[in-house]
Amino acid sequence: MSRPTIAGVARAAGVSVASVSRVLNGLPATEEMTERVRRAVAELGYVPDARARSLKVGRTFQLTLAVADVGNPVYVTMMRAVEEVVSAAGYRLVVTTTGPEVVDEVALVQGMARGYADGLLISPIRVDEDLVKAIRACEVPVVVAGSVPSRAGVDTVRANSPKGMLLAVDHLVSRGRTRIAFLNGPADTVPGAARAKGFAEALKAHDLEPAALAEASDFTFAASRIAAPELLKNSGFDAVVCANDLLAVGLMHQLAAAGLDVPDDVAVVGMDDSELAEQSFPPLTSVNLGSAERGRRAAELLLARIEDNERTPRRIVVQPSLSIRRSTP
Repeated sequence: MSRPTIAGVARAAGVSVASVSRVLNGLPATEEMTERVRRAVAELGYVPDARARSLKVGRTFQLTLAVADVGNPVYVTMMRAVEEVVSAAGYRLVVTTTGPEVVDEVALVQGMARGYADGLLISPIRVDEDLVKAIRACEVPVVVAGSVPSRAGVDTVRANSPKGMLLAVDHLVSRGRTRIAFLNGPADTVPGAARAKGFAEALKAHDLEPAALAEASDFTFAASRIAAPELLKNSGFDAVVCANDLLAVGLMHQLAAAGLDVPDDVAVVGMDDSELAEQSFPPLTSVNLGSAERGRRAAELLLARIEDNERTPRRIVVQPSLSIRRSTP
């Protein structure tokens, strides 16, 4: 049995081949035409030839999302939002992990020259001059979900971590907690530096000093379990703000092991408001940094950049909110 063709779809739908192509490529078409084409596609079992399509239009119709850790719930949320936007535009999404080292981020950006994707959405955890240069020289459009210097000349979508920290500290102070500690991830990373700065500014706004500070080697549950004992050497705090939800949940495990109750003895606030925040025990109060919204906006910018690479780069900031749960009184 021969494979259904686009010409066969056109005959079955009673429209031109050009009309079928418009519908299949997601271009504007009337509702009636779209319905007729989709019905014919379903009846014939037509599957577009992706290789021929790519050769004809000079595109792979594939996009790459690169994040530091695909196991981090915040990146999972971002990935889902990106996939929803790009799939509606007819693109497949390939997700890859860069790891924590900037050299691997640079290698990935440089590797885009191999032509396996039409664009790159990257969320770099560390940024240096080599990465900026690689982004500027990249042969496909790049959008950054995060912070890079403006000289990189790319569209960016980032969270407002300092405001998020202020929301967390304001909430704790309103609950009578003034001896506030901070558990950060690596301070030499983009999120680590932003959240450390935001925490210091938030305490200063209330004329407070940090009750204790600790830095985990990574933004993971395991790294939190290792770093938490150092924090617990200081018994003078009644609340802890953590740089993400994974660190917060790891800390709550260590607090329980030390015989401390959350929130009666110690209130805990995370950041990211990932699915983990609702699943933890007790459920975790967390700052929502808009990971889904950042993913959607970044995907939209990448699609627009692919269509018009001469556009003036945009720098979008997504504002945070606070989700209050039982880990704070």
